[in-house]
Amino acid sequence: MHGFPHTWEVWSAVIPQLAERHRVIAPDLRGLGASARAVDGYDARNLARDMIGLLDALDERGAAVVGLDAGAPPAFLLALEHPELVDRLVLIESTIGRLPGAEGFFRSGPPWWFGFHAVPGLAETVLAGNEAPYIDFFLRNGSASGTGIDPAVRDAFVRAYSEPDALRCAFEYYRAASTSADQIDEATARQRLTVPTLAVGAQVVGEATARQLRPIADDLTSRTIASSGHIVPLDAPVELLAALHPFLGA
Repeated sequence: MHGFPHTWEVWSAVIPQLAERHRVIAPDLRGLGASARAVDGYDARNLARDMIGLLDALDERGAAVVGLDAGAPPAFLLALEHPELVDRLVLIESTIGRLPGAEGFFRSGPPWWFGFHAVPGLAETVLAGNEAPYIDFFLRNGSASGTGIDPAVRDAFVRAYSEPDALRCAFEYYRAASTSADQIDEATARQRLTVPTLAVGAQVVGEATARQLRPIADDLTSRTIASSGHIVPLDAPVELLAALHPFLGA
């Protein structure tokens, strides 16, 4: 489950190696990439239901679930509320709702774009026609070197978010963030995370995810890839695979 401003292609550098041992399902999430431009349903619980529907459609009874950035909260809620469907959970460079432990990450307040994206109708209107430089800002800052990512993948992301209504759908994730956080608060108040979980941090979120999960997870492994920027699957694929292979198993 990818984040913003990504499509399934954020996993392109790790899919070939993972596919040697596993069936890899890398969807474009609701409203993004080649998926339909849904009007609503961008909260974590509904996004988790999307993944359940995808597994049903592909006749799979369960999966290891890997979530990056905005894909991590719904991946977390899927594992928390449907552990019978999730063999392993991997959360990469993301905070999980309002769970305690991320105070250091938010010491100066949420990143500026959280509020910008959350105002209904604003960001997609202001950015119309300027999608490429806006996407490039996040891709440059998501790499450790500050130079961005593979040019072919960059072009794919820019095309995806330049399509009609694509930015609006992306920003709906931010507009649903409070609802998603409420869902996570409610769910963690009544149950623990029982699925074996790997929290992977890098230069942006770091160990915040692991700190959030430690009080509520029965089986938590933490790994920090200090050499990687935020977009770990593209910025440090070899290091990420080194963490994924032993955790996911054969």
